[in-house]
Amino acid sequence: MRLLKICLASLLMATMAYAMPLNSSARSCMPADLLQLISVDYRSLKDSPTAMALKQQLMPDNIKQFEGALKAIGIDPEKDVDTLTFASFRSGKQGIKGVGVAAGPFNMKAVLKKMKLQKYVPKKYNNSYIYPMDGGFMMSFLDDSTLLFGDSTAIRAALDTRDGQTLGLDTNGTMADMMSSVDSAPVWSILDQQGTQNMMRSALGDASKIADYETVKKRLVGSRYTMNFNSGVNFDLTVVTSDSMTASTMSSLVKAGILYKKMSATPAEKVAIDNTMVDADGSNLGVHFKANDQQFQSLMHSDLFAAVSH
Repeated sequence: MRLLKICLASLLMATMAYAMPLNSSARSCMPADLLQLISVDYRSLKDSPTAMALKQQLMPDNIKQFEGALKAIGIDPEKDVDTLTFASFRSGKQGIKGVGVAAGPFNMKAVLKKMKLQKYVPKKYNNSYIYPMDGGFMMSFLDDSTLLFGDSTAIRAALDTRDGQTLGLDTNGTMADMMSSVDSAPVWSILDQQGTQNMMRSALGDASKIADYETVKKRLVGSRYTMNFNSGVNFDLTVVTSDSMTASTMSSLVKAGILYKKMSATPAEKVAIDNTMVDADGSNLGVHFKANDQQFQSLMHSDLFAAVSH
């Protein structure tokens, strides 16, 4: 079922990041033209064997490289990083860029001392210093316990936002409003209009080819999801639309796609389908997935999950 694949793909993306509500330093460097923001509380992952198994299985190579780069400058991701946030955004002629923000109880002075001993030479940019890291990353401290990282162009764009030279997240009412609805969750994400349209087209599969979807897709405003591991795995996706009729139409399309897929689903897929609920609440479409630890860990070793994670 492609809808499940989208949910699991979002889950995969969440394992790349670790954060809760953005602190003021992190929020200040988020550009207005956001495509997606993903945030996960790393501490909540540590308390769940399922979450840690998921992290171990799906952690992308570039995140492993980043963790290695942190260790090289004296920051232990397992102990010193509470949260990690990733943002992708449009940056004018530079195209789409991405930055990450790590926050935690690490000691900035000790880190800078170690970097100096290792002969890492910073470059000054406006009122900030940008340092090279292993793995091709660049980094800049936003405050004593908040670290911005990415490639050179992306970091400069984020620092320009922080310094008021470009518009920030709070000027994007749609994304800011969606974030306020989810940012108290252990894992959360927001996605812009175009990204939501693409996600739902992929989720619907063949159902997206009918005229109804082409008519309603322009009335999809954005989407947000939350996830927690308090009792198994709970995933809640909300697609924000412009009106209740659009939400109702999308709900019908998604349900039709689920029924169609269930006829040819494998046993693992049928379990996932049976654990997926779809509803419309006013102008919002809701997709809810819930599984206990045993069900989800079995799903992690299925062919479906293997296809999603590669």
